[in-house]
Amino acid sequence: MSVADVLWRFPSALMAWRNLGRNRVRTGLAALGIVIGVIAIASLGMAGAAIQQQATTDLGGLASEVTVSAGEDSEQDGLTDDQVAEMRAIAGDAPVVPQKSNATRLTSRSGEEVFVSVTAVEQANVLYNVTTGDSPDRLESGALISASTAEQLGLEIGDPVEYDGRLYRIRGLIESGGGFGGGGNELVLPLSALSDQQYYDTVTIEASDGDQATAISEDLEERFNEGDEEVISVTNFAGVQENIDSFLNTLNLALLGIGSISLVVASVAILNVMLMSTIERRGEIGVLRAVGIRRGEVLRMILTEAAFLGVIGGLVGALVSLGVGMLMFDLIADDALLVFGWSSFRYLFYGFGFAVFASLLSGLYPAWKAANDRPVDALRG
Repeated sequence: MSVADVLWRFPSALMAWRNLGRNRVRTGLAALGIVIGVIAIASLGMAGAAIQQQATTDLGGLASEVTVSAGEDSEQDGLTDDQVAEMRAIAGDAPVVPQKSNATRLTSRSGEEVFVSVTAVEQANVLYNVTTGDSPDRLESGALISASTAEQLGLEIGDPVEYDGRLYRIRGLIESGGGFGGGGNELVLPLSALSDQQYYDTVTIEASDGDQATAISEDLEERFNEGDEEVISVTNFAGVQENIDSFLNTLNLALLGIGSISLVVASVAILNVMLMSTIERRGEIGVLRAVGIRRGEVLRMILTEAAFLGVIGGLVGALVSLGVGMLMFDLIADDALLVFGWSSFRYLFYGFGFAVFASLLSGLYPAWKAANDRPVDALRG
């Protein structure tokens, strides 16, 4: 079934479709301008969405994390058990993980030495992701070590490492670039390994999201720090993520503005096509008016031609943009299917809608001019 068979019940639409087919090269070039404009808008919008998606993924853990250490006005050189207990009461159901830290050198079988930072915790699974082995809920024995450090020293799961005269068997390898400190040279031990240290160096609170992290930070500041006194130092990156999101939203708007320029140029091309079409068919339109076709019918016919250009160009542009978007999400976020999320998929609708709107807007003047041309003047040419 052809398009003409579908449109035969709508005379204005049928005539508009046939008129577009009279000069297919000119019609194709006008539609191509629309396609390029839609691709520019949708692709740039989806590129911004892909960048924002990846930034949110990368910063998500930091945004929900609250780090507490002793402040400048603290009487102790660290955090006490009583302070940690109060933090747990304030944090509610959010995990509170106190840590002690030190440094040491580990020696491989070949005699190679590697300088590593030592962190003593109980709830290692809250702070660390492992690539091999396991990260127990409560680290009471054994150790975790950075995968890169294990590779340097030739260590594997089950091998012993020595710290302060005691041996700890490796239970897991910390994911490179992941976790609280993953990716560097780090050795994670039970709290008992640093029992000689009276105070905790830091406390990490893992909130469910950035809003809870901000609320916990404010409650901690209110409870421990009075006036200008800084008993504890509280750090979280929820505000940083908000600033980054705001910047990326502004960047998206700028990209959409740049992409819209090409669609504006395409609109001028459509205006030119419609004007040329109405001038070439001036006599034909005069005959239609002379045999009783009303102005409104002529107006609808010309506007329908413009709408067809917008719809065809918009659909083709949206399909091409979808392919481009999948490629960008695969390169930036490593998951092409994320393009179907509303945050990115909406730009296909924006591009298509803008294309139809711009096409109709470009067809208004030619339609008005053709509809208001007197039949006598039109027949005279």
